[in-house]
Amino acid sequence: MNQVTGDRGKYMALIAALLGWMFDGFEMGLFPVVARPALQELMGDQFSDALFGRWYGVITAAFLVGAATGGVLFGWLGDRIGRVRAMTISILTYAIVSALGAFAQHPWHLVAVRFLAALGMGGEWSLGVALVMEIWQGKSRGLLAGLIGAAGNLGYVIVALLSLFLTQVHTALEGFLQIAHMPQNWINALTANSGWRLLMLMGILPAFLTMIIRFFVPESHKWEEEKEQGRTNGWATIDLMGVLFGSFACFGILYLWAIDCDWAIRGVGTCILLIAVTIGYLWPIRNYLSRNNETAEFRKATLSMMMVAAGLSGVALLGTWGSVLWSAPWADKLSQGMAGAKQYTQLTSALGASIGCFVVAIIGERFSRRWTYAFLCLISLGSAQLFFRTNDSFGPWFLFTIFIAGAFTAAFYGWLPLYLPELFPTRIRATGQGFGFNFGRILAAIGSLQTGALMNDVFGGDYGKACATMSFIYLAGFLLLPLMRETKGQPLPD
Repeated sequence: MNQVTGDRGKYMALIAALLGWMFDGFEMGLFPVVARPALQELMGDQFSDALFGRWYGVITAAFLVGAATGGVLFGWLGDRIGRVRAMTISILTYAIVSALGAFAQHPWHLVAVRFLAALGMGGEWSLGVALVMEIWQGKSRGLLAGLIGAAGNLGYVIVALLSLFLTQVHTALEGFLQIAHMPQNWINALTANSGWRLLMLMGILPAFLTMIIRFFVPESHKWEEEKEQGRTNGWATIDLMGVLFGSFACFGILYLWAIDCDWAIRGVGTCILLIAVTIGYLWPIRNYLSRNNETAEFRKATLSMMMVAAGLSGVALLGTWGSVLWSAPWADKLSQGMAGAKQYTQLTSALGASIGCFVVAIIGERFSRRWTYAFLCLISLGSAQLFFRTNDSFGPWFLFTIFIAGAFTAAFYGWLPLYLPELFPTRIRATGQGFGFNFGRILAAIGSLQTGALMNDVFGGDYGKACATMSFIYLAGFLLLPLMRETKGQPLPD
């Protein structure tokens, strides 16, 4: 690798990481836009709102489970072989696999594609955060965290704009593909149903980012110091069996919610399997700490902070995936499939989210981490209730309130990259924050399944009531405040 040093290396690392997070947002925002036309095509005459709600929940949950697994897997890889090499592999993973969704023939194909693509996407988040915070030596943490959150939401904006573009130039696009001598059956498949297959095919674009990373981004000097001291040798491949075990337990949870069974069986089974997931995902870090002869006090403190981080992230992620990200298909339903409704909804929400992430990260650096989080929980609940309780049609008020909800509920994603790196030293930072942020996705996966169940079984297909109910999860954040470590004004741990 060409080792670029000094200020140029710092900015190249930041640019590469920001592009990586932007494409992360692209991957996350892709399915909410293509979900309804994709599932309508794949289910054919069997399509119904109830069946759509169930499949949307299952596919979303599979994506979140994949991201959680990838966060642990690639976090482990980043602490073992380096941030840059692991980040390159993670981006290639989600770019190539996501594009395969264009060839789906059954809803289960989308479940598999979204899970596998999310492995890389979940890993890239923690690796990029660790790399940037370390190369910048802990300076300007609020500004960097704000840029991280804003870049991720910019990906949602790009998806919405691309989808709008494809809708507007449908006829011209068909003509271009004919000029390119593409077979007519391919043209019909790519452009049918809002061009959802073509949009998924564009998921390959992040693969080109790996060339920038490969040649121009330097490795974290802090990680290299840890490697020279032999502290990276404690990571063992055999420990990944724990991650494999945890991922199987995750699929067990998905299975319980994908089939028709008694609520008691679902509840008890989910609790047992969630414990199994926790044990499996913590297995690599527990073994690493033992091999490195860390003190019992340090081991206990590290595992405790990982669980607290998972809870903090879980509240934010569950609120997002269990309520706010249902806004695009809700807009599609309220507008009765009006062209542009779901795209404008996602675009407006993402613009608000980008602003919220940046502003809150700057504020969070100046004030208490604990009370900033408390404020976010309160204002997120209020904005979600405003959006879901006051809309029964698609229009200007709908877009205004989703902008407000997007700004406040997504602001957590500017605060989390500020706070999580401050909890863990260099030798376990990628794994620690990878677990902390991404394990929350398991909780969010369960929540997204609950939303579908509430919508179908309790509220008769009413998106607003189901999502408004799920948004009360933000109150759980207050229970975590006493467990948080206050890190304001402290340097990034070595």
